[in-house]
Amino acid sequence: MIMTILGWVVFGLIAGFIARALVPGKDDIGILRTILLGVVGSVVGGLIFGLLTVGIRGFQPAGWIGSIIGAVVVLVIYNRVTGRKRNRI
Repeated sequence: MIMTILGWVVFGLIAGFIARALVPGKDDIGILRTILLGVVGSVVGGLIFGLLTVGIRGFQPAGWIGSIIGAVVVLVIYNRVTGRKRNRI
């Protein structure tokens, strides 16, 4: 059980870090939010993949690519909701 949780944390950290690197601009969200971003991104990526292919079959996390795509979506939504990274002229 502890290895599963540790795996989710490491997976979330890597996926969240890659998503933060793909979205332009500086993010000051810290390591815990980066992990949460990756884990939530995995769930969102699984949901998106399920909607586009086989249909939703309950809670199914996505693989690496789906997790990164989901994390990018979550990060963009987070930035819009919190008002971060607005272009100011």
